[in-house]
Amino acid sequence: MPEQYFPVLLAMGVAISLGAIILIGSHLLSTFVGNQRGGRLKQSTIESGMPLLDKSHKRLSIAFFLVAIDFIVFDLEAAFLYPWALILREGGWELFAAVMVFIFLILVGYAYVWLKGGLDLAPAREQRRAVRLHP
Repeated sequence: MPEQYFPVLLAMGVAISLGAIILIGSHLLSTFVGNQRGGRLKQSTIESGMPLLDKSHKRLSIAFFLVAIDFIVFDLEAAFLYPWALILREGGWELFAAVMVFIFLILVGYAYVWLKGGLDLAPAREQRRAVRLHP
């Protein structure tokens, strides 16, 4: 029984070692090579590859990032359906029922996010103002 876990332990060991090597290498590079400061242009703040138009440090809405996180979650859940589709004939009705429960839970989660307004990019205040401006 313990010998069955050897590949998993080996993969975990390789992952932890590789992570440690990358972190240590990054620290060493930033210590010895990263002390070179650029000019004002290199130190300037950019947003999405574009320089900021003003220096007011406005608070940014996180709605876009929340929608992106929701997309990643639901996209990963949809990715689990591909292996199921490949082995559907061998799995029988038990597998089919399990995946239908999985899809149902995905839809419940999606409905919850939708009803809570997690897919709205504009805050409710801006949506009400847009409705008043454009009847």
